[in-house]
Amino acid sequence: MNLILALDFGGTKHAAAVVASGEKHQLSDKRVFSPPNPHAQSDLEIMLSLARELLAGREPRAIGVSFGGPVDATSGKVRLSHHVSGWENIPLQEILEREFGAPASVDNDANVAALGEHRYGAGMGYNSLLYITVSTGVGGGWILNDRPWRGIEGMAGEIGHVVVDPTGPVCLCGKRGCLERLASGPYIAQQTKDRLNLHPDKGKLLRSLCHDNLDEITGLMVSQAATQGDKIAIEALETAGWALGVAIGNVANLINPQRFILGGSVTKAGDRFWNAIHHIARATALPEVHFEIVPAALGDKAPLWGAVALAEDVLMREQGRAGSREQ
Repeated sequence: MNLILALDFGGTKHAAAVVASGEKHQLSDKRVFSPPNPHAQSDLEIMLSLARELLAGREPRAIGVSFGGPVDATSGKVRLSHHVSGWENIPLQEILEREFGAPASVDNDANVAALGEHRYGAGMGYNSLLYITVSTGVGGGWILNDRPWRGIEGMAGEIGHVVVDPTGPVCLCGKRGCLERLASGPYIAQQTKDRLNLHPDKGKLLRSLCHDNLDEITGLMVSQAATQGDKIAIEALETAGWALGVAIGNVANLINPQRFILGGSVTKAGDRFWNAIHHIARATALPEVHFEIVPAALGDKAPLWGAVALAEDVLMREQGRAGSREQ
């Protein structure tokens, strides 16, 4: 039995799984949260420990890796992490291959999640799609003609920094009105807090959920308050849905994929959020441009399943090379 090792390096938590090649069910997987003030070295130590525990003395035939940050997928070198220090120019693929004696493939988490949904989830049977994750940030991964499309420098899919409102608030990247600035979880919470400060007589439900400490407001609280009719929470989610709809409609006009698959914690915000996305995306796109917008099927396991797909591709290449040598 050929074992595949799948790894998911996240900003706040890490996951690993061991899968039999060709199977569509994980043999075993495990997740752990990062310690306070994580560093690249602590991330590596946690992940290696997880992998050894799951392998239990067995050897993987191939390794697939999802990493939460920019990656040179050709060399498997991490460029940096936006959330954890010390990852600059780390040759992660080389480190793992040396540690486990098996070929590895490393890519950005959004690209890997897109591959996971394409092979095992909501993208099965579709040859063109954009996977969008809406969580702490907003990112995307392309599948075009059944293959990942990373762009010339591996930066394709950065839909979070598509500007949807040029006069909007300033994003962390320095531009105004980025999709991420309007639709990511932390910014939804920030925008809600700002509205509550402007309107001290409104948002009673939100104020009760955070016990009148507005600094404690989270995207989840906003979602909970919206489902119970809080007007400020509803406005915040509809703004996020509007921003996503504008971005999706414009991308549909430009590339014309079959499906947009949305995953991440914010996409669990309820019908008002989804209705806004569908309505605005359809209004933004040309009438002749047809597409579907659907929720992700794999949830937070999409990067792990994408890592499985990466490893399967590595294994197939290795078997092809072996066959060529025998001829």
